[in-house]
Amino acid sequence: MKKLFTLFTILLVSLITSCNEKEDVITINTDQGDIVIILFDETPLHKANFLKLVEQKFYDGTTFHRIMDGFMIQGGDPNSKDDDVMNDGRGGPGYTVPEEFNAQLTHIKGAVAAARQPDNVNPEKASSGSQFYIIEPDDGYHSLDGNYTVFGQTISGLDVVEAIALEPKNARNRPITDIIMSIEVTKMTRKKIAKEYGYEFE
Repeated sequence: MKKLFTLFTILLVSLITSCNEKEDVITINTDQGDIVIILFDETPLHKANFLKLVEQKFYDGTTFHRIMDGFMIQGGDPNSKDDDVMNDGRGGPGYTVPEEFNAQLTHIKGAVAAARQPDNVNPEKASSGSQFYIIEPDDGYHSLDGNYTVFGQTISGLDVVEAIALEPKNARNRPITDIIMSIEVTKMTRKKIAKEYGYEFE
């Protein structure tokens, strides 16, 4: 009986600790509205890199430079800050991030994943150091699973993702009107995230 009580106490303390554990909540601000995402602990290199860039204000002033309704919206290229629209999609922080494929993290609706160069020049499938995309369709886009690193999930603002995907664009899938972003991070307990966004951690 005493052992059972001790085990119950340990489980209870573990549960309380888990609920009070604070997570990084990322808010991408745009004129269309806010997109709120969380980053996965299972992809530590991508998580640390994204948080570092946000802290450095790297993303502020960049745009969602590539949008495809029924697929995704893509941003995070520092080249999108300049006046040359032809170089959008070619920039980054000057480094790549090793892939962190995880069979449990797939391209469901709202998945946040890292863009990358194609296989012929990037056989290791390393991720762009800064460019990312968010999956838009309800059924996800699972043909990309195991080829691009999924490192986060949208927990609020899927309607904003859908609205951005529908913006008028040119032949290169670049929005006619710049969709400029800024990104901020706040710390929230898992309990508060569940209450405010309905997202439950595994």
